Amino acid sequence: MLSPEKNRLLTQVGPGTPMGELLRRYWMPIGGASQLEGNPIKAIRLMGEDLVLYKDIGGRFGLLDRHCPHRRADLSYGFVEETGIRCNYHGWLMNETGACIEQPYDDTVNPSSRAKERCSTKAYPVKECAGLLWAYMGPQPVPELPVWEPFTWANGFREIVLSDIPCNWFQCQENSCDPVHFEWMHDNWSLRLSGKSGPYASKHLKLKFEEFDYGFIYKRVREDSDERNPYWTVGRVALWPNGFYLGNHFEWRVPVDDENTLSIAWFFMRVPKGREPYVQETVPTWVSPIKDENGRWISSHVINQDIVAWVGQGRIADRTKENIGASDMGVAMIRKRLFDDLDAVAQGSDPKAIIRSSNVAKRVELPYFQKKESIDGITLEEHQKYPLLKARLTSFRHCYGQPPEVRRAFEQAMGIGT
Repeated sequence: MLSPEKNRLLTQVGPGTPMGELLRRYWMPIGGASQLEGNPIKAIRLMGEDLVLYKDIGGRFGLLDRHCPHRRADLSYGFVEETGIRCNYHGWLMNETGACIEQPYDDTVNPSSRAKERCSTKAYPVKECAGLLWAYMGPQPVPELPVWEPFTWANGFREIVLSDIPCNWFQCQENSCDPVHFEWMHDNWSLRLSGKSGPYASKHLKLKFEEFDYGFIYKRVREDSDERNPYWTVGRVALWPNGFYLGNHFEWRVPVDDENTLSIAWFFMRVPKGREPYVQETVPTWVSPIKDENGRWISSHVINQDIVAWVGQGRIADRTKENIGASDMGVAMIRKRLFDDLDAVAQGSDPKAIIRSSNVAKRVELPYFQKKESIDGITLEEHQKYPLLKARLTSFRHCYGQPPEVRRAFEQAMGIGT
């Protein structure tokens, strides 16, 4: 268990809090670029700050204080120009650096005034990579944005899935270093939800957790496998500081504030051999519902099942009442590492996994035991030999509510369906 003070250190993310200052040192995914195609302006809350995200007519992304520096009108009701976002109240125009570049009435009556120079607003840099939008909210110098190797893979169908989770980010992230929950939450609970009473899934027999440059790798042996199995020889990655990497998809738990989290998942599926070249013009972004029409948490899909566990702990998990066991070794390790990182930041040092070299950042490899299949591809018939890939062709099992148009685009890319 943790003391109340240490629990607060892990969970409070607002400006000026130790964890807030730590997490602000990383580029955070904040949504899909395709979200701004219909409406180029989106209100967004990140780490306790109310902001507005936009794409101007010139194609530049901006992330500014949601309130205009003039008289605090809501910029999410403004409109974009060739450069920047204009407030709908008095027409003040701000660019992506937060500079006020037009004050229409003031510019008319006093064209020589330099008042605009004193009217800048809070602004954070935004970059697009792999169809995702990334924001950096921390101090200078800005670190490099890591281009994870799967972002460079060609000939694949990608999609981005968002969910708004009403709980703290860290109880979501602890799930990323907890392999035993797969046995019970995703295997056995799914079995019972289907109306069956058995047989239960193979038990976990052995766990190992290893720290590496970009997070932690967990490895496992279950009753139906041994130490030659890739889940033991390669493992899966709890990506630092708030991600999870499973080979052909990523998940991030982005703090909205202390009691809410934005879940962002990025998926890749290589098209079958013979369907190359495949070029996806736009990466679709969609929102996965987490409650049904009766107000119950949806439990039919993998990430939805995870969400049930996360929100079930309350808005902020009370770790003073927990009883950590042998299966929680990975959870204990990431907690310790976060406390070490908090100390490092307090002393003026970089925390774990910050990349300062552009050569390193341009393609960052991560362990994955089916990397060759994802890069080189396999035939449609060969998918039958790979249970996870075979299941992906049949349905989207990760998140509830995949839109029909996204499913149709996927089937067209894969050469399946009607």
